[in-house]
Amino acid sequence: MVKERARILVVGGGYVGMYTALRLQRRLKQELGRGEAEITVVTPDPYMTYQPFLPEAAAGSISPRHVVVPLRRVLPHCRVVVGEVTAVDHAKRTATLTTLATEEEGAGPQQLTYDELVLAPGSVSRTLPIPGLADYAIGFKTVEEAIGLRNHVIEQMDIASSTRDPAIRDAALTFVFVGGGYAGVEALGELEDMARYTTRYYHNVQPDDMKWILVEASDRILPEVGADLGRYTVSELRRRNIDVRLNTRLDSCADRVAVLSDGARFPTRTVVWTAGVKPHPLLAATDLPLSERGRLKCTPELTVDGVTHAWAAGDAAAVPDVTVDEPGRETAPNAQHAVRQAKVLADNIVRSLRGEPLQTYSHTYVGSVASLGLHKGVAHVYGRKLKGYPAWFMHRAYHLSRVPTVNRKMRVLAEWTLSGLFKREIVSLGSLEHPRAEFELAAGGKPSDESSGNPKGSS
Repeated sequence: MVKERARILVVGGGYVGMYTALRLQRRLKQELGRGEAEITVVTPDPYMTYQPFLPEAAAGSISPRHVVVPLRRVLPHCRVVVGEVTAVDHAKRTATLTTLATEEEGAGPQQLTYDELVLAPGSVSRTLPIPGLADYAIGFKTVEEAIGLRNHVIEQMDIASSTRDPAIRDAALTFVFVGGGYAGVEALGELEDMARYTTRYYHNVQPDDMKWILVEASDRILPEVGADLGRYTVSELRRRNIDVRLNTRLDSCADRVAVLSDGARFPTRTVVWTAGVKPHPLLAATDLPLSERGRLKCTPELTVDGVTHAWAAGDAAAVPDVTVDEPGRETAPNAQHAVRQAKVLADNIVRSLRGEPLQTYSHTYVGSVASLGLHKGVAHVYGRKLKGYPAWFMHRAYHLSRVPTVNRKMRVLAEWTLSGLFKREIVSLGSLEHPRAEFELAAGGKPSDESSGNPKGSS
């Protein structure tokens, strides 16, 4: 039994937000039924995105709707509010909220009051003041970006197939990826694999006509899988004629020309930015203590350091790693820790409400898996290193076991089975991004600026 009625506010619907709310509604089922507890989840999107599947969604191996988990379905006992928390005044236990209806109402942002706060807004792409980056680059953190990139790549192949200008053709078939972490390497590997397959349906585009370039500022890629597998990944990518440039930075992509720090220049219509993330801007709009890197200072029990009734985990939290002797070491901001932290966080909230002692979060990192395309991958799990097909199979098996809900597991497994029996889909549906453009033209109006005058284009 909880000692008093508790209003729990969960900010964010990602790994930590969804799994925390999911566990809370199970642990507090009786209290929720009696009205002694209330759980509110505020999230910009009404779904949780399982990000490890974004590369496969971009390659067409998984349908976009199966990469996301609808929060209203899995959290029936929680109040799900689609909106943005823009500020938190924890001293007054209030959060400032804007929703989809805020602007139309004209009454200004709402004020939500709470008793327990879970801050899990995640992270955003870490960008640099590079000329042309904001105008021409695309990120790879959301399902919209993944599908938009797939449409864009196929559209560039259509442009290259139809143009009579060699310069336009060369730029259309040049794809630059910046960042050698999981997102960049997996996105590049899957999309190159998909585009190579797609060329068999073009009479004048061959795999060797395309240029795929990976730019990494450090001296290695995929540091999570170890130095040996990192070197293997570089050699595997280069064997596929992918230009891997280490110790290299993107200096500019203005005027659709990628200029690298080593002096190379590539006319290109595709720049994919996956060079790291940074804490969500919301954290700076709170009265809670932050670390040097802008994340919330937390204790091993996942409470915000020095503050009561405030909790955090995942990308937004600097959680001490109690499994190592190194002082000041923090847990890595990845999905493996986020999912496990969410369970401990939810249990500790329940323990706190019931006056019980809190648990300490402790988890030894078990390893990493990465896909490099169909039947290709690397894995470093429990000290064992795998390459090629075994690593790719382990990658799929691991993430199939981790994707939330049995419904999603079965749908993903069914799609993988069907994709193994039938050919890939190679259709670009870029017009989905501008659904009114065709009608605007038919009605005698002008296409919106977003459609760039091309109702069928994705960019």
